[in-house]
Amino acid sequence: MDQQRFLEFIEPLQDKMYRLSVRLLISKEAAQDATQEVFMKLWKLKGKLNSYDNPQAFAMTVTKNYCLDQLKLKKNNNLRIVHNNYEDERSSLQKEIEAKDELAHVSEIIEGLNKQEQLLIQLRDVEQLEYEEIAKIAEMKETAIRVALSRARKKIRKEILKKHRYGTV
Repeated sequence: MDQQRFLEFIEPLQDKMYRLSVRLLISKEAAQDATQEVFMKLWKLKGKLNSYDNPQAFAMTVTKNYCLDQLKLKKNNNLRIVHNNYEDERSSLQKEIEAKDELAHVSEIIEGLNKQEQLLIQLRDVEQLEYEEIAKIAEMKETAIRVALSRARKKIRKEILKKHRYGTV
């Protein structure tokens, strides 16, 4: 694989790789560094990329593993999931504040999930990957992914309803 073909391979993936890195590492700077490091790893493996059934899933798996390795190395307890990609364009300031508050609450709930559930929510609900791709990235069976996602979503839904019921009681 020459440089041009490698760039054509990487270009559609780089945003997904970055978003996954941000989700796992929190820091945008760390995510940028991670994405660059994964690019370097993939460049070194460029001759073997075509031999994989799904090179895109392989690239996402390398990204996930690199980020998890970084988290293990740092053992930084004050890392947390924050999803800042949401931009509210509503005209009402009150609605904007409420939406941001709700997003922060959902982010806190997601933060309370275990790492596997966080990863699956990110890959399926944010990145909107297919179960087959997620299975390769997470190294899980599709049925296990469906069950884990269902449980994670139920936890999120339960916490959201708990907050809203509390406000009305």
